[in-house]
Amino acid sequence: MTTVLLQGGTVLTMDDQHTVVADGDVLIDGDRIAAVGQQGQRLDVPEGTQVVDASGGIVMPGMIDTHRHMWQTAMRAYGADWTLTQYFVWYYLEHGKIFRPEDIHAGNLTSAWESLEAGVTTTVDWSHGLQSVDHAEAAADALRAVPGRFVLAYGNIQAGPWEWTADPSVRAFLERLRDDGQLGLQLAFDVTGDPAFPERGAFEVARELGVGVTTHAGVWGATNDNGIKLMHENGFMTPQNIYVHAATLTTDSYQRIAATGGSISVSTESEQSAGQGYPPTWQVRRHNIPVSLSMDTSVWWSGDLFSAMRTTLGADRAREHLEAHMKGATVTHSHLRAEHVVDWATRGGARALGRDDLGSLEPGKKADVILIKNDASPVSFPLINPYGQVAFQAQRGDVHTVIVDGRVVKHNHQLVDCDLPAVRREVEATVDHLRSALGEEAWRSGMNPELPEGEVLDNPYQYTAYKSDSTREARGTIFGEP
Repeated sequence: MTTVLLQGGTVLTMDDQHTVVADGDVLIDGDRIAAVGQQGQRLDVPEGTQVVDASGGIVMPGMIDTHRHMWQTAMRAYGADWTLTQYFVWYYLEHGKIFRPEDIHAGNLTSAWESLEAGVTTTVDWSHGLQSVDHAEAAADALRAVPGRFVLAYGNIQAGPWEWTADPSVRAFLERLRDDGQLGLQLAFDVTGDPAFPERGAFEVARELGVGVTTHAGVWGATNDNGIKLMHENGFMTPQNIYVHAATLTTDSYQRIAATGGSISVSTESEQSAGQGYPPTWQVRRHNIPVSLSMDTSVWWSGDLFSAMRTTLGADRAREHLEAHMKGATVTHSHLRAEHVVDWATRGGARALGRDDLGSLEPGKKADVILIKNDASPVSFPLINPYGQVAFQAQRGDVHTVIVDGRVVKHNHQLVDCDLPAVRREVEATVDHLRSALGEEAWRSGMNPELPEGEVLDNPYQYTAYKSDSTREARGTIFGEP
């Protein structure tokens, strides 16, 4: 058993009282937090303890991302100018089908190290590119190869969830992973609102396995209140459910989520750019629904939660000001504060995953800890408001030390035991495969899509033949269908 002491930092415990300890120590013994010292009082440490000088820095719980399509990371920034419709067309309807198991592995491996490098110690891999069990094995193998904490949310956008959950080979994989002990497990699929509720079978498998369901809910043109109503009326809304985006739901749906104890994963950079709907925290706060943060996909956006925190604050406050101005009023105090989004990035993720042993720095909790400190940066001082520093000033390059389960995985701004050249070679092989399979012209044009001739009101994605009126209109606009 090893011991690590982070000494003399400003400690954001994120406990129930949100206690902040100036000039505090955090002692880690094995995989647990052993003690959090009081201000200015040094902790006694065993001989051989690794001491990390945290003075001038912020010690806080590792951050938790509850929704990231890690398999797409090999295409980092490819879709920077996409709309949500273009994303769906590329991955769901056309080119997502050409990803091989080794391409899933490359994306997951890169994304897993990227999470740790940015201080995200737990990441939910919303892995909806698993066209076969071989793809799933590749995804899991990549996550196991990185010393972070990961949840594999199994999904397959090339088939209905009632189809792949009924596959005996998929079911055997899920049962093995559930009992794995190293990786967490969820099922990842969406509920389109088809009145026949074909997703029932997938929910029943999740219930039999005892795992949660994470679902894109309230996404403009794809999922709506009908899906929430079907889930609720059929008894499949539970505290384990994570509703991703939830940006275009009505009060009725938010009340159903609140009443059944689910949580919402907000991906503000995604929602405000791609078109799922206006980032919903300004509505969600009214219903006291637990919130966690997520980054969605690096095919568009950054893979760190510092961006998530600051864009969430900006979107929420912008909406609050707009609503007030439309009434001729003035907002004198912001309701969403930096402290709140830091909570969502840590404890919020832990609550969503049912992990009461994560998300705060308290004796007995799991030792997932990060140190934000950068003595080479003038932005690191003065340290006056630590929550404001984390939410608005810090960047991934300021993450000095990352500890997961008591193991130091990043120190002095460098990842530990990470063969980045090997990771890079694997990703480059995937990029070469995709470019070759598409052809150079299609590869380049996909990155910079042409403007549509007509107005596209909706995206074309559905699991079933059921389509709303707006979806039929959208498909006709895109594909010339009747």
